[in-house]
Amino acid sequence: MTEGDDWIVEARGLVRRFAGFTAVNKVDLRVRRHTIHALIGPNGAGKTTTFNLITKFLAPSEGTILFNGTDITRESAASVARRGIVRSFQISATFPRMTVAENVRIALQRPTGRSYWFWRSERSLRRLDERVDELLAAVGLSDQRDRTAAGLPYGRKRALEFATTLALDPEMMLLDEPTSGLGLEDVERISALIRSIAAQRTILMVEHNLSVVSRLADTITVLARGQVLAEGPYSEISRDPRVLEAYIGSPDA
Repeated sequence: MTEGDDWIVEARGLVRRFAGFTAVNKVDLRVRRHTIHALIGPNGAGKTTTFNLITKFLAPSEGTILFNGTDITRESAASVARRGIVRSFQISATFPRMTVAENVRIALQRPTGRSYWFWRSERSLRRLDERVDELLAAVGLSDQRDRTAAGLPYGRKRALEFATTLALDPEMMLLDEPTSGLGLEDVERISALIRSIAAQRTILMVEHNLSVVSRLADTITVLARGQVLAEGPYSEISRDPRVLEAYIGSPDA
């Protein structure tokens, strides 16, 4: 594999049908290793369905998905996650009554096969604390270590979700609307966090905030009606007449 062909994920001819409705129609998608790749498009374009197909929350009706050159089309979501593809969700997914540190510690236990050892003594789990502190520092939550997740502002909850995702040591992260519902200050904080994470990992994200996309994404794939409309850097796709008509130039963009 040459550097120019260093694709971590390749989706070929992806199709997903729901009771006669085709949500994703012959989508080809290649994500280059150690880049930030964004999926954008109007509502109903097929972005989330494509996400779900890659992470195997949905099985494709047709098509092939490769990860690091291996065909994962028929693998389960759990198997794909073990390979190193981990996704975040738009809805908060933390344990609200646990502290910030405890949330990260639970995530760290998963690779050890001890995810459900809730009854283990505090002493036996203390060896994970160094890594917990490293992850909290990486996402700017060191000062919130002993606060319950429920007490965090929404933007900091998103940061906690990133920490728990990073605890799984993924090779590739899929982020579903990472700045959705955030105020301007939190958008800037999460954008900086995504950029720092991407230094060592590949990121594929669905994002509606075009300002965020323009600053972060190396490559943008625009979907419309379940098909790829355009692809390239923001400087190119933002001038594409088809994209302007379908998305960027619409009143709701």
